[in-house]
Amino acid sequence: MREAGRILAITHDELEKALKPGISTWEINRLGEEIIRSYGCVPSFKNYRGYPASICISVNDEVVHGIPSKKRILKEGDIVSLDAGVIYKGYHSDAARTHGVGRISPEASRLIQVTKESFFEGIKYAKTGNHLNDISSAIQAYAEKFGYGVVRDLVGHGIGSHLHEDPEVPNFATKKRGLKLQPGMTLAVEPMINAGRYNVRWLDDDWTVITEDGSLSAHYENTILITEDGPEILSKA
Repeated sequence: MREAGRILAITHDELEKALKPGISTWEINRLGEEIIRSYGCVPSFKNYRGYPASICISVNDEVVHGIPSKKRILKEGDIVSLDAGVIYKGYHSDAARTHGVGRISPEASRLIQVTKESFFEGIKYAKTGNHLNDISSAIQAYAEKFGYGVVRDLVGHGIGSHLHEDPEVPNFATKKRGLKLQPGMTLAVEPMINAGRYNVRWLDDDWTVITEDGSLSAHYENTILITEDGPEILSKA
């Protein structure tokens, strides 16, 4: 899983370099799959439950699971969430990043930064003996300080020999404390934060999730390992 995460981190770094006005989301997906396969790995997402691409590419008000298209051309000021996974020797990594295309608004930049920061606020509590809800509560509390909406309809998850495993990892506080964290657990922690309300809806393609109020959305995710000494981020170079 460390190697799967390392290769995924490289993939994200290369895709960030390729983002520029005029590129299509189809081309980003093609490049991402090419990089993943060049390391002898398989994209986790391709054909997963029927998803038709290797990289989920979500633009502006799209929260997650945007489908790449030759017709979707990025332009100056867009924000783009890239979500990808890698299978290395039967084990998965999963990570997401949101980037600006060219010069973006201060509001968009702040949303991206706060979403990333909310992840790190959450994993401060990803320690042996704590509970899942400690992570979830910290993510929500941080994002909501800025007036943002924390998506409720989608959550993080366990990960390992399967892309999605138990337990679910919400980005918001729940009534139950959740699983007690133990060394060796691997989790995909992934705040999905909207500039407006937290409500979302699905498009007719049955994949793309958008904000209900049309506000911007950002996504930041890493695969982490729970250790005796705190969390280890597996999908970060």
